[in-house]
This record gives sequence, C-alpha cells and structure tokens, in this order.
Amino acid sequence: MKYVDIEKIGSVVSRLELGRGVNVVTECFEPKVGDVIVVRALSESLTYGNLELPSGRLAKIRTGDTLVGALGKRRALKGFVGEVPRSVRAGDHLHLLNMGGVIGICQGHHSSFSDAIEVEVIGLACDADRKIANIADGALTPENDLAPSAPIVLIAGTCMNSGKTVAATEIIKQASNEGIRVAAAKLSGIACLRDTLHMQDNGAFVTASFLDCGLPSTVDHDDLPMVAKTLLNHLNTFSPDMIVVELGDGIVGGYSVDAVLEDPEIRAAIATFVFCASDYVGVIGGSAVLGDMGIEIDVVAGSVTDSKMGEDYIQQHFGIPAGNARRNGKRLFELVYTPVQAARLAA
Repeated sequence: MKYVDIEKIGSVVSRLELGRGVNVVTECFEPKVGDVIVVRALSESLTYGNLELPSGRLAKIRTGDTLVGALGKRRALKGFVGEVPRSVRAGDHLHLLNMGGVIGICQGHHSSFSDAIEVEVIGLACDADRKIANIADGALTPENDLAPSAPIVLIAGTCMNSGKTVAATEIIKQASNEGIRVAAAKLSGIACLRDTLHMQDNGAFVTASFLDCGLPSTVDHDDLPMVAKTLLNHLNTFSPDMIVVELGDGIVGGYSVDAVLEDPEIRAAIATFVFCASDYVGVIGGSAVLGDMGIEIDVVAGSVTDSKMGEDYIQQHFGIPAGNARRNGKRLFELVYTPVQAARLAA
C-alpha cells in the first residue's frame, strides 16, 4: 500500500468526498464495477480531453496528470465503447471512457472522435485496512417498491443527442416559473453531473441520478427498476409537485432503459410520456417499440421538432401532440403539464 497525491478527481466519485491524496494497493486484483482507481494520464485529446470535477467544472487533462475515477462500462452509439478489465494492477494501461471519470478498456469509438485518453494504473484506492473503495460505499439504500409518488414526466428518446436534456430542462424551467416545485432525475446513462446540474440551473430544487445509487453507468445492470424506485422514493421525501425524469441513451440499446419502461409500478406513476427523436422515422420506430411495451407517446419533442414543419407533420400524420423546447418552451410545457395537473387533482 502507498500514498498518492491527486491532481484531478472525476465527478464519478463525488459522493465519496475524497481528499487530495489517497492510499492505493498496487498488486493484481479482480476488480468490480465502481471500484475507485488512481491513474496517470499518458495522452491528451482535442475532442474528449476534459475531466468533470465534483464541482461540475471541466478541467483540461494534461499528460502526466494524476487522476481519480471509477471502473465502469460504456456503450455509447455516438461516443466510446468500453469494458471493465478482468484484472487490474499497477502499470496496466486503460482508457478514460467519459468526462465524468469512468475508466475501462476502450474497444472502439464514434468516427468523429479521436482516440480515448490512455491512462496508466497507479493502483486501486483503499482504506487503512486495504479495503478497496467503491462508489457504492456512499450510495442510497436500495428500495424494491415504489412509494406513492408525485406525477412523473418521463422523457425518453431514440438515442443520445436526440434532444432529451434540452426538453427536460425547458420543462423544468417553465414549471419553476409557474411556481411548481419540480424534482428531477437522470435514471440511465453514464455517470456525469452535467445533466443534473443543468436541471438545477433551470429550477429543479432537488435532483438525483443513478450515480447516487453507486453506479458508474447503467450498462448491463440487472435491476435498474430497483435503482429507479430508490431514486424516485428519495425525491418524493422532498414533497415535489412533479418529477421530471430523463432516461439517458435510447429506448433500445445497452443501458437497461427497457427494464425501467416495462416496470408496472413506474409506468403507473407516469403522467406524461415525452418522446424525443431526430427525424420522422425515429418517431415511427419509437412508436412501434413502445407500442410493443404497451406504452403510448403523449408528446413528441426533440430535434425532429426544431422546425415548425416537423412539429406540424407529426401532429397531422401521426396524431401525436408535438412541441419544441427551443422555439416555444411554454407550449411544450402546456402539453406536458395538462396530464400532470389532472393527476395531481385526482390524487
């Protein structure tokens, strides 16, 4: 065991409130998802070269920087794909998989990106008894059942970059402007504070994400509905009027989104289902996939509605209300809030 001074700490370990130095073990270990790892940057990147700190600030990664992150997986359609190594020891070479500090073996990336930043393992963070630190050490207590909930506005989409976060933050802003107490959550994706911080900036008085349940990402998670219920129960202790929930990635993919959508308790609490897509075919495909789950889209948003032509076409040809967060956030909120208001009155 040795002591290592740290230069930059990734936001993925923010709940552990680490100091500027940690003890590490350097011998070979069979790691677990979420284990806290200390590495040295061996390269830089022009397209993916920042680390999000626990404060939310982005810091440029320089060759030679000593970083703290957590081992995890990623399955980004428009980003990096990576796995947790089967074993890890000092001197091994791994990669930074996202700006939050998730680290693993990069197996590929989107053609628009440069290579992932390569890092050299210094060791796994541990306590004085050599117990490996894991981000689950600071997690919320898991809960299997969903307690009575404020009405939920759930936002899902075809894939990353389809407009989900823009829609979520605009709905939050409009609701907050109306004096509505809004809580917000990110239930799937890869650990990063950016989206929940944007939710707070736009008026959410309390936020939570799967990171609060000790997950660096939701890739291949075998019980994401339990995580979702834990987070929703936590938010409901603050007595919000409504909860805006974003499901990262798409309704099809590797982030276990479908498991959340298929859970009957969660579905019963959804007042409005907002679906974001980038084109008409995405709306058609999303409607078909969700229809097989027994879910109807209440409102279409996202980049397909960035022009009024898209908004009009969806309403005329698909018979689904459509609203755009960028052009007319107030109208989008009105479409979304009508079922929420009905649910609140019926409660």
